[in-house]
Amino acid sequence: MIKKTKLALGIATATLTMTGVLVSPQAAAGTKAQHHAEVAGVSSKVDALEAQLQAMQAEISRLRAEANRPRTSADSAKVQELDQWMTSVKSKPAKEYAKDHQVAVRGGWMHFNDNRNGTQTLEGVNPAFGSDRDAHYYGGAFDFNVNNDLFGLMDHTSFAIELGVEYAQLAESKDNGLGGTGLVGRPAAQADVNQLRVSASPKIRFMHGSKLRPWLIPAGLDINIISPPSNAISVLNTGMQFGAGADYELFRGIVIGADGRYHHSFDDVDGVDTDGFTLGGSVGFKF
Repeated sequence: MIKKTKLALGIATATLTMTGVLVSPQAAAGTKAQHHAEVAGVSSKVDALEAQLQAMQAEISRLRAEANRPRTSADSAKVQELDQWMTSVKSKPAKEYAKDHQVAVRGGWMHFNDNRNGTQTLEGVNPAFGSDRDAHYYGGAFDFNVNNDLFGLMDHTSFAIELGVEYAQLAESKDNGLGGTGLVGRPAAQADVNQLRVSASPKIRFMHGSKLRPWLIPAGLDINIISPPSNAISVLNTGMQFGAGADYELFRGIVIGADGRYHHSFDDVDGVDTDGFTLGGSVGFKF
């Protein structure tokens, strides 16, 4: 019995020993293969980094060579041309806005403060023409633009000089008092009652560069020419005008406008009062 037990133990021990001998090489082989794979992975990463570093060094070398490369005559000419252009740009004055001169035709309604009187007759009578205080006028104007910053005082604000002329007819075929009365057989002289006004005014126009441009005339000069003449045969007097309005550029270079003005004379023309106001519109052309 004891011999059988010892024999079984010997067989078991031998079996375990053989199993360990067989398993140990396989385990060792697996561990070694894993190690080689890890080493290969690290080696490939190192190779990739070295390749990137070499590429960067090659690019740096190329840029240095380009910077140190002698310039050709064509390159030198281009550089010189650029330098000259920069110098000319720096030396030029600041760019200004367009001048925006304007020629316009205009017309509208005119209202006088008093009725027009006629010329004194031979009998000393000064009859009124009986004409209405209201009339229609038409004429034109030229705006000469001086600057676009109000002499440096205000941006986008233009200063211009307006030269204008307008004609108004108040009545037709009225007795002017120069004939008929006191003269036997001589018919009374007839004349149309009218007036011509010439003006010169400073004009301040706002919002330069915009299509809509309000404007203001603080005070301008009027010269009034009347027909028939006054009681003392005077035909001319001077005064002032004050006005405000707005222009709108309907199309490129074509401007429509509306304005209101008051005209005041320092004195009447020997009995003829030319004071009054006008309301009208205009069509202008910029250049």
